[in-house]
Amino acid sequence: MAGIGTLMNVAGIIAGGLFGMIFGKKMTKRYQDTLMMANGVCVLFIGIAGTLQKMITVGENGELGSTGTMMMIGSFAVGSLIGEWMDMERRMEQFGEWLKVKTGSEGDASFVEGFVTASLTVCIGAMAVVGAIQDGIAGDYSVLAAKAVLDLIIVMIMTASMGKGCIFSAIPVGLFQWAVTFLARLIETLMTEQALDNLSLTGSIMIFCVGLNLVWGKKVKVANMLPTLVMAVIWAFLPISA
Repeated sequence: MAGIGTLMNVAGIIAGGLFGMIFGKKMTKRYQDTLMMANGVCVLFIGIAGTLQKMITVGENGELGSTGTMMMIGSFAVGSLIGEWMDMERRMEQFGEWLKVKTGSEGDASFVEGFVTASLTVCIGAMAVVGAIQDGIAGDYSVLAAKAVLDLIIVMIMTASMGKGCIFSAIPVGLFQWAVTFLARLIETLMTEQALDNLSLTGSIMIFCVGLNLVWGKKVKVANMLPTLVMAVIWAFLPISA
């Protein structure tokens, strides 16, 4: 049945969040701060690894090169301007504030930050798109099942350090992946190898920015960069050198 992969992913996020809440309650603020810093460093290197994997090339003689520079600069420039114009960061925060009130979490100062940070971490990336497309067309949910395990661990650690707002990242993940699943046949034609590479590269850079915010405080409005992902896919169809 189409959509079962996303259901597993959402369940994994919720389970990870619940485990994180239980674990986090047993820690003092000093340990929570240390865990958040460690989590931020890990997210930084996840972003770095994903970026280098798509940017670094190895020639026939073993020489190193790079690719995707023009795409990266162009997509981020245009995408960030569009995101800033739409003020997507504020809209995500407003939704987080609404959830905060509806869940009776007004006393949780880190609820919105946890929701936005966790949502960006588990939503961004080619794994969500590819897995949802495979689930929608072939009923193959193996990629999303693997993502569910990864997200469980990530959200568990984030919830332990940032609070229960992280659990509600299951909402944007569910909405996004279900939408891709049920539009899979239309989206599949757009997801060429180059488009997926561009998506992975720009998504990994944004994950790095999420880690940067975790370690040094909010320095980058990552949500305002989200249209970059769309621009990266569009770039794959333009007659422009990478």
